[in-house]
Amino acid sequence: MQVRRVVANLHAPEPLALAHFYQRVFGFDLPLDMDWISFLVTGGSQKVELHTASEGGSGTALPVISIEVDDLVEAHAAVRDAGAEVVYGPVSEPWGIRRFYFRDPAGNLVNIVTSI
Repeated sequence: MQVRRVVANLHAPEPLALAHFYQRVFGFDLPLDMDWISFLVTGGSQKVELHTASEGGSGTALPVISIEVDDLVEAHAAVRDAGAEVVYGPVSEPWGIRRFYFRDPAGNLVNIVTSI
């Protein structure tokens, strides 16, 4: 058996509104909306990865998803411009990443990360 993908499912009272937030901030495409669920995708190749953890590191709460970006400064600006609350960072962590957390409009804790 080969795992082909792992998908994060974010709880949202209004899935399409939250999907539009992620489109605006990160440039996702929205190929399908079924009212109760919206699908967001990127055109690039995907790396399948699943983490298990008791916390988010550095004593932080565990985020529901992590999104790796190539430009953390640009991502931070986009998140703030979209009106989301940044609740941690940006900070350089001792294990070689720079990151920040924000709460999306549905209250989900999201980790935005780049390698140093």
